Formats: sequence, C-alpha cells, structure tokens
Amino acid sequence: MALQTISESVYVGLCLKIGTPQQVAIRRDVADIRELMKHKVTRTVDCVMMISGSKREGFRFKDSDFDVMFWPNNHRVLWDFSQAMLYNTNRYRLILCDSSESPPGFTLLWLPLEEAGSYYINALSSCVRINGALCISSAKFRDNTCTLFPDSTVHGPCSSGINALGGEYDYAYCFASEFWPPSASSWTDRCHSWPPPHVVDDIIRSRCHFVAIGHKFGKHADNEWRISFSQAEKKLVYAMNHTQFLTYGLLKIFVKEFNNGLSEEEKLLCSYHMKTTVFWVIQQNTIAHWCPQNLLAGFWVCIKLLLKWVYEGYCPNFFIPENNMFLNKVHGVAQRNLFTQLYGLYEKGIAFLLQSPSISSYIMDVLCNPRLSVCTEEHTVISEAKLDRELFNEIFMIDTLTLNNLYSCTEYLHTVEQLIRSPLTQCQIISLQKLTSTILQTSAFMLCDMYTDASGGNKQMYIADKRSCYMLKLAAKFGFVSDLLYIAMYFYTTFRHREALSVIEMTKVKLAQPGLMYWTHVDPERYTEAVGGRSWSYKMRHTVVCYIQLDTHICYINELTPEQQSSSLNHERCLRIPSLVLLHMLEFLCCRHVDPTRAQAALDDLQVLVHHDQGVLVHVRLRDISWEILGICQQMTGNHQAALYSYTQSLRQYPFHKMHTATRHRIQDLH
Repeated sequence: MALQTISESVYVGLCLKIGTPQQVAIRRDVADIRELMKHKVTRTVDCVMMISGSKREGFRFKDSDFDVMFWPNNHRVLWDFSQAMLYNTNRYRLILCDSSESPPGFTLLWLPLEEAGSYYINALSSCVRINGALCISSAKFRDNTCTLFPDSTVHGPCSSGINALGGEYDYAYCFASEFWPPSASSWTDRCHSWPPPHVVDDIIRSRCHFVAIGHKFGKHADNEWRISFSQAEKKLVYAMNHTQFLTYGLLKIFVKEFNNGLSEEEKLLCSYHMKTTVFWVIQQNTIAHWCPQNLLAGFWVCIKLLLKWVYEGYCPNFFIPENNMFLNKVHGVAQRNLFTQLYGLYEKGIAFLLQSPSISSYIMDVLCNPRLSVCTEEHTVISEAKLDRELFNEIFMIDTLTLNNLYSCTEYLHTVEQLIRSPLTQCQIISLQKLTSTILQTSAFMLCDMYTDASGGNKQMYIADKRSCYMLKLAAKFGFVSDLLYIAMYFYTTFRHREALSVIEMTKVKLAQPGLMYWTHVDPERYTEAVGGRSWSYKMRHTVVCYIQLDTHICYINELTPEQQSSSLNHERCLRIPSLVLLHMLEFLCCRHVDPTRAQAALDDLQVLVHHDQGVLVHVRLRDISWEILGICQQMTGNHQAALYSYTQSLRQYPFHKMHTATRHRIQDLH
C-alpha cells in the first residue's frame, strides 16, 4: 500500500512537472491543427515540413528540443522498382533503396541515371558513384544542407542551434517514402496487445523517412542513410495512456540526471533509448494495468529491461529489432562500466529515486507522512487559470504561419473553411479562431501595401481600404484583446489619426479590466473572478493580451521600416512588440502634431513602462525592440541624449530581433 501511495504522489508530482492529461492534450491538439493547416496548403509547394521531437510529443521540459524535418515534396523513395508504376514520373522524382550491403535500419539511396538532371539540387550535388550507380552520399548531403541555417552546427543528421526564443532546435533535410519498410514487416506481427489496430493501420499508411547519417560500422558509412520512424513514434506516444506517458517522462528525467556532468562522448545512454525501452515494455504487456498506483512498478520494469540490454550490449530498435542501437557506443570497457553504474542503482531498488533532485520530494512527502492520502484527480492538480495559460501560450507559439502574399493568405482561409466542417476539439477550434484572425490581419496590410503606391486610381484604393478595414475589424472580434491595435496601426498608417486615437482609447478601457492575461503572466485569483467558468473563446476575446507581430516583409508603420529590414536580413521573420509599448507609440505618433501635451504624456508612459517593467508587460525577450521604440520617439522630440541612451540600452539587451544594424544606424544619425 505504501508503494502505491508513493506512486500516486510521484504521479501527481510528474503531472505538475510534465503536465496533466488535459495539458498534454492541449499541446498536441494545438500543434496538430497547425500541422494540418500547413500540410493542406503545402501540398503544392516544393518542400514539406514536419515537427517532431519531445515538444511535439507533448513534453515541455526547459531543454525539450524542437525538431523539424524537411523533405522535397516531389521526390519519393521506393523499396523496389515495381512501386514506380504507382507514380506519374512527370510529377515525381523517384529514388531507389538498396539495403543489400547496409546494416539493418540503414540503406543506400540511388538515382536512375536517365532522370538525374531533374532531381533536387542538394541531392544532385551530393552524389557519388558506387558500383556504377549514382548514389546520394549522406555525408555530402549533410554538408550541403546543414549550412543552410545561420549560426548552427552539425549534430548527427541535423543542423542544430538556438532559436529566437532561446530553445534548442534540430533541423533535418531528408527524403520520404510512402511505403512501409520491408525490414520492419515483423513489427506489425508483434502488435497484438499494443498499439491498437487503428493506430497500427495509421502507422503503416504513414510514410517513413530517410535521414542523412550512416552506420558507424557500415560498409558505406559516409553514404548510407538511416531509416527514420519519427512519424510512427509520435503516433505511438499519442497512443500511450497518461501513466505510460509520465513513465516515459520519468525515464527522460532519469537519463538526464544520470548523464549530468558527463561530456557528450561519455553519455552512452540517451532519451531515444528510454523511448525504445518504454515502447517494448508496454507492448510486452508486463504491467497488467497502467495507472497512477502502478507508475513506479512500470518504471522499475523499464529499468530492469534497460539493465538487461546493457548487460547483453544489445538495444533492439522497436521497428527493426535487428538494428542494435548500442553497437556504436555501448561495448567493451564502456559497456562494463555502464552496467556497473546501473546495477549499483538497481541494488538500491526504487529508493534510488531519492537521489533524484526532481523526484525525491514527492517520495519524501509520503515517507514522512505514511497516512497521507493522495488525490490524483486532474481538477485538484491544476487550476483553471493555469490550464488556460497553457492553452493560450501554445496558441502564441503556433501563430506563425508563413504568409508570403495574398494568394497564400487566401489558400489558408480556404483551408480554414474546410477544417471548420471537420470534427475538431474545443482547443483546436480556439486555435483556428486565432490563426484566422492573424491571416485576416496580414491580408489587410498586404492589401494596403499593394495599393498605397499603385496607380490603379481612387476607386481601387477605396475598395481595397474598405476590405482592409473590414478584415481588421472582423479579426478583432474573435482574436485577442490586443488585436484592436492592428486597427489603430492601420488608421495611423493611412493618416486617419482621429480614428486611430478612438481605437486606442477603446483599447485602453479593455486593458484596464481586471484579471487580464499578459502573454503568460496572470493573477489566478483575479482572472478566475473575472472570467472563471466562461468559454475559451470568451476568455480569449476579453482577457488575453499578446505581443503584436509585424512581418518583416510588410510595411505597417514607416517609423519601424529600418528595424524590419535589419531583422529580415538576419533571417528573422517578424518583429514582436509588447502591446502597451505599441499603444503608447501610436498615441505619441498620432498626437505629436496636433496635441503636444497628450503626445508628451504618451511618451512619459512609454518611458516609465520600458524603464521600470519587471518582465510582466514587457517580456525580457522583447526589451530590445521596446528600448528601440522609446529611442525613436525620443529622437522625434529632439531629445537626442535620451534617444542615444535608449538605443544603447537596446543594443545591450538579448538580440531577440537581430536588428542591431538598424540601431547602430540610428545612433550614427544622432551624431
């Protein structure tokens, strides 16, 4: 009974650390709706993108990686030439596998000679000849594709680096096949108890991929490609119940702490080994009932299986068991040392978790109070405000569609129309609502951009203006509270300062309401008092305030054009401006010629906000643009000394927007 209570306590602790069932479902549903939109629109584009990795699975650890796979949309990998009959060769470029000389799980990819000239440029430039055949070298392909991303390094088959939000990413260019690998055919025969038949069918129907890395001991190590089951693994993680998912999370915590302090070469175990372990344990049905009371029992079974694999020096890939994932590192002296370390933990029993900084407190709570009763009901673990913050934060993160022109905006709007008629979860509907708002806002400013300098005549400009205003007002009706500022910005840029000030006043009233959620900052009590029990749609429209996104290829405010251009040259897609910073800037710009007193008051408010905010209204990552905007406004008033100080402060902040070139030019102008 004590072990079951400890398991329940660890379950609750992991729910707080990793996420409750509803939190994890929100993360996946929001990511799924964005991916669904992208895939529907990108069917006709040259390159397809798929997000994978632990964030896609539903984890939100600080070091959770953001993995993205890219592959050419008009290339398909075949396992034998008979499959070529299924493709229109005018549309698709075919690549053939040859696994005859490669270790299990790896293959060579070769191009039919007569078709070579029409292949993807990075494939052609990566070719070598092996036994007379034109093969794509994985090593050359990595060299050609991993340099496409600035400030990144090669990590396995990926280009790795730090994104604008400070998180790690792995980008991998690869190739796709629409056929299940013959070498993985035995996997379907094993799926008696898990995963369910419909998941098995879905996995078989989904494609596998080929990533550019060979086997260290393969005959053609520099030219081989590894078969990737990222798509299938995501579906398997989705098929886990929450206790199984938390067990997987606990294994990830275990291996991270086990590796703590080791160099990369010394880290013999990785998160992928943990994932493989939990897949095998669930499928082998060792634990009859995966529930909170059995979480530690399931974790212990995984540890024992891992120990067995280390002892044998053989970690079987879940889809291709003949592929020993320990072959590269876990052998010889390293293997014996690893086994000794793991066996030392095994001898202590499950109590070895008391050494874990992340987990020990949940165990000690029960040990120090044996009569403690633990409630695992979700509503007792997480508050309404925290759950809502989870949802809206996820929506912030996915609100980044690539809208290059009005045609792409129209394509996305058509996709929204299709998705509205399909079965969606409640949080997917809210995500779709906000994405639609963003598409309309972007369309409005694109339309304005097109006709501002066009010679189409007053009638066309009048029609375009009416449409832009309609789209912006419609977007504000079902977007965030802060989306009103897009209307104010549009009125300012079209010289309707009175209308802009009217919208600014309306926005001020809404921003003065109690219980607002600024990005991820919220007072739970005031928030619940204000909108507790209301629908997510109502909450989004009345309480959520986010930064304002300005795409770097669209003109919104002339005063910020240098920052947009500088950011764009450094491969940043948009400026993100805190809502109150933009509000004060717009009020200053609208009033500076007609009401100097009000303009000075707006500038004073902006200065107080930028100088004294503690990261609530002006997020730490957005301080560079906030100081920049303060400097621009100060320079306009002729206060060059204050402007110089603000620009200098902008350069000292984290370079989130990479707009330092514009800042330095502004400093030069002052001198």
